[in-house]
Amino acid sequence: MPLEDMASFFNSRVDSYEEHMMREDNPIYVEVAQLIPKNPGLKLLDLGCGTGLELDEIFKVNPKVHVTGIDLTENMLQRLRQKHKSRHNQLNLIKADYLKYNFGQNIFDIALSVQTLHHFTREVKIVLYKKIYVCLKQTGFYIESDYFAPDQAFEDFHFTENKRLRAEQGITTGHYHYDIPYTVENQIGMLKKAGFRSVETLHRREKGAILVARK
Repeated sequence: MPLEDMASFFNSRVDSYEEHMMREDNPIYVEVAQLIPKNPGLKLLDLGCGTGLELDEIFKVNPKVHVTGIDLTENMLQRLRQKHKSRHNQLNLIKADYLKYNFGQNIFDIALSVQTLHHFTREVKIVLYKKIYVCLKQTGFYIESDYFAPDQAFEDFHFTENKRLRAEQGITTGHYHYDIPYTVENQIGMLKKAGFRSVETLHRREKGAILVARK
């Protein structure tokens, strides 16, 4: 099966995205929202915000939060704008590759990613985590909710398979849609290597968990 580049993959699936992500009454968006403080004026960075499923729940917890949302796909961002057009003063939506975008320094109270980072290698993730660390205030924290490999053998298989498919299809650069989840333990190691002092694991399930990393 041909690998699709990330932007094309998500742009073409915007109409079915929310139904797909909410199958089986997916609880992660509510669980993530419960971690957001209710402080008015809170500044949140949402990486890979998509159509804003996590923001739908976060706005219920903190209606005054200010959000900078970054996503690669214009179709997703447009859907998010339509859903929350009354909040245009609270939403700064940016079409960009968050791996390349400069988040700034000491700006955000919280950075967040929900089911978006399981496509990238260890080296790419550590560089991103360092940028997240820098953009957070000293009391800030980072929340990551994602798929994780159940064991090392699962991680190794998909990492190898991704390399095989890229070589077979002549793909040498760029980010393509293929899941290469790491184990929770390896993911925590990356976050600590990037500078985070502590990482807490919450709501751990067979294939997923929420990590909270603090400076």
